[in-house]
Amino acid sequence: MNPHRIPSPDYRPLPEEALRLCAQVSAPPRLIAHLTLVHDAACTLIERLQTAFPTLPFDEDQVGFGAATHDLGKAIHTSELTESGQQHQARGMSLLEGLGVPRERARFALTHGHWDEPGNDALEDLLVALADKCWRGRRVERLEALIVERLSLSTGEPAWSCMAKLDQILTSFAKDAEAKLAWQRSFPFE
Repeated sequence: MNPHRIPSPDYRPLPEEALRLCAQVSAPPRLIAHLTLVHDAACTLIERLQTAFPTLPFDEDQVGFGAATHDLGKAIHTSELTESGQQHQARGMSLLEGLGVPRERARFALTHGHWDEPGNDALEDLLVALADKCWRGRRVERLEALIVERLSLSTGEPAWSCMAKLDQILTSFAKDAEAKLAWQRSFPFE
């Protein structure tokens, strides 16, 4: 078995490209589990957004890749696997670029933590940041408001309607958040 492929009957596995990158940086199992959960949440968000907003234009491949690699810098800054910190973000972007990932895909390592800064507000960046929060039932009002703004602008639907649909999507993530956290915690840091 590939030591970077974590078996799970409940969550979608990381894409091969993300697994290869995890192997190249010797990502610890706990980090791979986290990336798996965020990637799974991003895939669910993509599916539900496409159902709720069939005309919404966004790059689902970028969102999936960004979610699957957003915290790769924690393979270097391993203390940030258990403690808050932002060193992994810029380091993750440069690490990905050093591994041959184009900047437009590597950017998610930085923007997932800096979504509220000018220039980091593309819908794809906001969705990766949202997936990083919502998989465990966490809600961030300002982030959701920015996404609602993008949804409304992109689809022409009123903001209140977009918020109602997004709220319904996000509410469903909270129901099994404890099980997801327990699964992530079951993997070692090394």
